[in-house]
Amino acid sequence: MTGTDQTCHRLEGRIAVVTAAGQGIGRAVAERFIAEGAVVHASDLNGALMDDLAGAASVAALDATDHVAVLAYFAQFPQIDTLCHGVGYVHHGTIEQCSPADWRRTMSITLDSAYYVLGAGIPAMKEHGGSVITIASLASSIKGYPFRAAYGAAKAGVIGLTKAIAADYIKENIRANAVCPGTTDSPSLRERIDALAVKMGSAEDAYNFFISRQASGRFGTTAEIAALCAFLASDDGSFMNGQAINIDGGITI
Repeated sequence: MTGTDQTCHRLEGRIAVVTAAGQGIGRAVAERFIAEGAVVHASDLNGALMDDLAGAASVAALDATDHVAVLAYFAQFPQIDTLCHGVGYVHHGTIEQCSPADWRRTMSITLDSAYYVLGAGIPAMKEHGGSVITIASLASSIKGYPFRAAYGAAKAGVIGLTKAIAADYIKENIRANAVCPGTTDSPSLRERIDALAVKMGSAEDAYNFFISRQASGRFGTTAEIAALCAFLASDDGSFMNGQAINIDGGITI
């Protein structure tokens, strides 16, 4: 599993719920939490992507844009110690290239899902406290990127919602932080590179478009993002609250 040779059991016995755990960052987070000793409940729209996690975590297919389904899923958890939400959708385009349907889809998948999941999960954290972690993005209120109008707006909303939760629930000992990755090597990124290659006429040109934005000369890894999430979930991150944390290889230096 991701990073098992470098982990300790900081989350031993804690109950962690991780969305978008089928692949990419969400999958790496679920694996890291398992390696750290957490009892992990993993969900994804495509439940089949988690078949190989079933022995180490409970897995469930969940459409995080379905409020009724989200409420039913979270009703099974009387206590949650860590809630990590990473459901999102990347629309490629300027505001002129973003139709109302594109805009609504982006907001439904990225921002509405955060509202549903965090709203359903927080009641199970209020008695004992815990850590809420959202996977936001550098493309948000932090930094504008070309062709990310809808995505940047939605992720900015995720950051704002996370900060509001931190302010509202600090007395219940609930911490909430937004992790804001730069471009991270993941199946989602590879799909975007492939799609851009069709438009640019070359896979190399598409790859270079993305890598040219990286101050470090490389993409981040899902394991690096997951390591930050494990810190935020653990007691080591207990004084971190209400922050949008850039993990971007130096883009925002």
